[in-house]
Amino acid sequence: MKNIKSRLSRKYHIRKKIFGTEERPRMSVFKSNKRLYVQLINDDKQVTLCSASSLEKDLKTAKLNIETAKKVGKLIADRAKENNIKNAVFDRNGFLYHGRVKALAESARENGLEF
Repeated sequence: MKNIKSRLSRKYHIRKKIFGTEERPRMSVFKSNKRLYVQLINDDKQVTLCSASSLEKDLKTAKLNIETAKKVGKLIADRAKENNIKNAVFDRNGFLYHGRVKALAESARENGLEF
C-alpha cells in the first residue's frame, strides 16, 4: 500500500507540470504486473487520440517483459504516425523511468515519436 501512495504522490507532482495539447499530446503510461498500457491524450479536449497495450491480439499471449514493452512502444509510434502526431509529452505516471517504462519510451523514440 505504501508503494501505491508513493507512486500517486510522484504522479501528482509530475502532472502539475505536464499538459497535452492537440499538437503535442500527453503520452501516458500505466503498467501493472501483467499488462502495459499507453495512450496519447489531448488534455484540452479531454480525448484519447490513440492507444496501445499488451492486450493487443499479437501480444496478448506474450509474457510481459522488456521485449513486449518495446513492441508496445513501436505500436503506439505507428498509430501516432497514422494520426499525424510527431511530438508528444512523456508522462510516466509516477513509475520510475527504468525497465519496461524506459524500453517503451526508447522504442517509441526509435520509431519516430519525439519527446
